[in-house]
Amino acid sequence: METSQLSNIASQVRRDIVRMVAGVNSGHPGGSLGCADFLTLLYFDVMKHDPKNFTMDGAHEDLFFLSNGHISPVWYSVLARVGYFTIEELGTFRKLSTRLQGHPSTDKKLPGIRMASGSLGQGLSVAVGAAQVKKLNNDASYVYTLHGDGELQEGQIWEAAMYAAANKVDNIIATIDFNGRQIDGDVEQVLSLGNLHQKWQAFGWIVLEMDGHNLTDMKNTMLKAQSHCGEGKPVVIIMKTEMGQGVDFMMGSHKWHGVAPNAEQLEKALSQLEETLGDY
Repeated sequence: METSQLSNIASQVRRDIVRMVAGVNSGHPGGSLGCADFLTLLYFDVMKHDPKNFTMDGAHEDLFFLSNGHISPVWYSVLARVGYFTIEELGTFRKLSTRLQGHPSTDKKLPGIRMASGSLGQGLSVAVGAAQVKKLNNDASYVYTLHGDGELQEGQIWEAAMYAAANKVDNIIATIDFNGRQIDGDVEQVLSLGNLHQKWQAFGWIVLEMDGHNLTDMKNTMLKAQSHCGEGKPVVIIMKTEMGQGVDFMMGSHKWHGVAPNAEQLEKALSQLEETLGDY
């Protein structure tokens, strides 16, 4: 898909995000806005998947696991826009007994969701296990996973990283949303992660970096990541993003990690985001 088309979709996804969280005065817009370009590219251009025939095992198609499940608004929007369920269902976000809960869950069988997430640190373990299953079944498709940078403060991430490298799980591509912010402030001030590139290399991974708001750079990097699969090492991409990307008053601060805009702020946000596909 052309980058101009992807950019248009990402703009609509950002509109969905701010409308969803404002509609229930609850949710996480900051990281969701920051990852809109990446998830749009992944689902509309990179991954081989079948939205109309979703299965939990995902045999012979690419899989994606969202580990930082609090950014569910962006994932739900992309899933709906690519055809996993109706766009109108986005209007049920975080409402009682609906399928679009604040953190993704599997109990209501929402198409596109293969694990409950939101308890940070668990997604890489699940993704590595899924990737091993594919290798055992001679399934040549890939497993993708997304993590927050603050999430890397969880020890389970590094246990999974060691396991994947030690067992040569080389069909997984993990991406880190490196926006430098988490709920309580800057990652560097809360608990410094050090040099992430060197750290992942030391854990036995192939490490790439990309600009999470440059679709051309992301396309090229994802192709490069795929080219490294099969070389005996897992692949991780450190993706530089801006929390709140696309909405000027949400950028540059951690305060919009989990705060919904009020009616006036929503109107201002929407004025900065082009409606390209039609609102739900």
